[in-house]
This record gives sequence, structure tokens and C-alpha cells, in this order.
Amino acid sequence: VFSKIFSHEALESYLPKIQLVIKDTLRAWSSNPESINVYHETQKLTFRMAIRVLLGFRIPDEELGRLFEVYQQFVENVFSLPVDLPFSGYRRGIRARETLQKGLEKAIQEKLQNTQGKDYADALDILIESGKEHGKELTMQELKDGTLELIFAAYATTASASTSLIMQLLKHPRVLEKLREELRSKGILHNGCICEGSLRLDTINGLHYLDCVIKEVLRLFTPISGGYRTVLQTFELDGFQIPKGWSVMYSIRDTHDTAPVFKDVDVFDPDRFGQGRSEDKDGRFHYLPFGGGVRTCLGKHLAKLFLKALAIELASTSRFELATRTFPKITLVPVVHPVDGLKVKFFGLDSNQNEILTGTDAMLGATV
Repeated sequence: VFSKIFSHEALESYLPKIQLVIKDTLRAWSSNPESINVYHETQKLTFRMAIRVLLGFRIPDEELGRLFEVYQQFVENVFSLPVDLPFSGYRRGIRARETLQKGLEKAIQEKLQNTQGKDYADALDILIESGKEHGKELTMQELKDGTLELIFAAYATTASASTSLIMQLLKHPRVLEKLREELRSKGILHNGCICEGSLRLDTINGLHYLDCVIKEVLRLFTPISGGYRTVLQTFELDGFQIPKGWSVMYSIRDTHDTAPVFKDVDVFDPDRFGQGRSEDKDGRFHYLPFGGGVRTCLGKHLAKLFLKALAIELASTSRFELATRTFPKITLVPVVHPVDGLKVKFFGLDSNQNEILTGTDAMLGATV
């Protein structure tokens, strides 16, 4: 089912909706006279993308905001110790999950009743149709569980990577300018604006330098530390025997830091993935931001597409600058993010690369 949800055809249909959500968000950021907390705002952005694009829910902004706050409570407490006491993180997480599932059930019911005006099949449509194809009508509980799983997969790690992307573009203006040059050379960016109809999935996949930038963000700032696997066959590692059936943890971050194929591992250098060097091509498991093997992250293509669409919009239609004197330190828990969330001031640009006057209703007109 999930392979259909993240197929080439599905991603192609999501792309225009993802662009609208990103454009709308960047307009709002640019219209804010104050700096924004990038990590908090990208969490809102990825949540909105999951709800409106991936799941096709037509939830009003105010209700969406409330649902986001509940979802944050759920995520913050999902890994709490399972101690079921009043006021414990576990109890707060359970309550948040129940509230969240009520909101999702309402959205699912409305979606099932209102099929008018749809111009693409979202992930939930595919999930429902797949159940019917296999002769099994999914229950409401199964739909809620599947919905929550899709939101969780699209949310925290993508917000982390989005924040890291913005921070690296701030730190490395030459990378940002090189991105703009590639967009101009491919006829996507002209006179400071994105040419209408120029962004299709194949076009984005053909932007090689953009691909290098996203790969380098994910190498240096992998959102999660690692993962767990079950040993399928007894093997030996450095003189130690690891028995079949054991659980082992692999570290993505340590792998990226110690892999011999990467030169100057602490340096942000997108060109390491360029055709001249291709540092990720030497060996299967030196570069694994989405895990590896048969259990690799199923949503990796959606995550990369979202990050690429965000980078294109940032390079094309925004000017942004750090609002603090120095760049913040990075914390790794629960996912990689700046300790202060990254404070940034955004300025919109018009087609002549001039700052847009902020606060107009027209800027906030794009909806999904």
C-alpha cells in the first residue's frame, strides 16, 4: 500500500499542492514584521502538508492550529516512560492521542462524505482503495491508525531537515546563489520569479546541484540517530558473534561521521555528491539518512521532494537573514534541531528581486 502512496504518479499529483502550502507559508513568514522561530514554524508547515496534501483533509485554519497543538503534546510524550500516573507524560500522551483521534475521525468522516471537487488521489484515498482491492473494507480505527502513522512519518524528521536546510543556506550564501544559477539555467527562475508550469517532478529530479544540496543537508544533519534491526543470520563483527534473533541498533550519524568515502566530514560541501566526486557511490552503506536494506524509509521520496520544493521557493522568492548575532548550537534529541529553534527574519521578493510590501491580503490568498 505504502509503495502506491509514494509512487512516482502519486508524488506528481502531490507536487502542486505541496508548492501551494509552501508558497502560502513563505508569504506568511515574510508578512511577519518580527523574526520567526524556524523549527516551530516548519513543524507547523510539515503538519499542514501532511493534513492537507497527503491526507486531503479540508480542515479550517483555526481548527488545524488546535489539532497541531494537540499533536505536539502527543509527540512530546510519545516516548515517555509507561508509568500511568496522573500528570505523567504517559498520561498526557494518551489523552492527546485520544483527542487527536477524535479530530481525525471527524476529518475522515467528512472526507468520505464529500468527494466533490477532488483533482488528485491523496494517500488516504489510496489506502481506502487498496483495502477494497483486497476485499477488506478498512475500519474507522484502522483508518485513524494509518492516518496517524502517515502524519508521524511526514512530520518531525521533515521539520528537522527543513530547519537544517534553511540554516545551511544562511551560512553558505554561495550555495544559495549556485542554486539560483541552476534554476535560471533550467528555465525555472526568470526575472526573479518561478516560470508558471515549469515545476514538474521530472524537472525537479533533473536539478543535480539541488539534489547535492539536499543530500549534504541529510548527511551532515540526519534528523534521527539510527534505527533497530533484527539479526536474520548469526554473524561475526570485530571478533564478536552476534546471534540470530538479537536486536541490534545501527547509528546513522556515526556511519556518516566515520565513513572513509567522505572527505572533511564536518564541512558542508554539496559538491561532494557532484559528478566529479560522487562520494556516496562507493559502497552501499556509507550514506543512509533514510536507513538501509528492505526496511528503508518508505516516505524518503516524499521527504526529498518536499525539501527540494522548499529549497526552490527559498532560492526563488525569498530573502532571509539570521535574527541573532550568532548561529545557535544544535541538539540531537528527539531529532536534530537548533536549541533556540533558529530565529530568522524573512523578506518577500517580487519579480525584480525587490522586497514585497508586507501585510496585504493578496499575499495570503493561496489556499489548498
